[in-house]
Amino acid sequence: MAELSQRGIVATTGLIAHGRGEAYDYLLGEMTVPEGEKAEEVAAAHLLEAVNPVISVNGNAAALCAEEIISLAEAVPAKMEVNLFHRSEKRIEAVCSYMESMGAKRILGRRPDARLEGITSDRALCTREGIHSADVVLVPLEDGDRAEALMAAGKVAIAIDLNPLSRTSRTATVSVVDEVTRAIPNIERFVSELRSHPDKRRRLIRDFDNQANLKGVARRICSHLVEDIDQGKA
Repeated sequence: MAELSQRGIVATTGLIAHGRGEAYDYLLGEMTVPEGEKAEEVAAAHLLEAVNPVISVNGNAAALCAEEIISLAEAVPAKMEVNLFHRSEKRIEAVCSYMESMGAKRILGRRPDARLEGITSDRALCTREGIHSADVVLVPLEDGDRAEALMAAGKVAIAIDLNPLSRTSRTATVSVVDEVTRAIPNIERFVSELRSHPDKRRRLIRDFDNQANLKGVARRICSHLVEDIDQGKA
């Protein structure tokens, strides 16, 4: 991460966000919890049911799991679009070029030609082919205002966020509370398992309660903390 920050792929504030996420991962036992796995399965169902699924890529996501994102995009298949909060033409090119160096055949985001309503930052910039016309958007390591804007635009927003209390997690259609390098491969695994089962995909989507799933994660974190205290670890 630090080395990619020096190359302009990861913003300085992205390093802070990464550290914050690592703290929540510790609270989850540094593992995929059952609620996270359930959300990953539902995320895969949404991606397979979508007409125009798009994976949004920021600097942190590219730095942490570029190859995994590319593999998932090919498996669905889905488009990939670079979208940055701390945006400059130099950073956009750096992230796009990095994704291409890791094997991406086609990456959107260099030439935005649309805006997402309800956002004042440069994250509103997007492409008509990608995020603007997408019906399902996977947004790893997202900020809350864009998750809200995606929902307001009538899109299914799938967030990957280790904090179950964040605005992103509470806003998204599906909130995957898991570390991104575990979450992306898990979603791809479920894509493979669900590809030939449309009825199961639709049942998963229909029956999923995102808020109840988040409450389960929060209870698990509390239980983990109590166990650590009981065992003299805290």
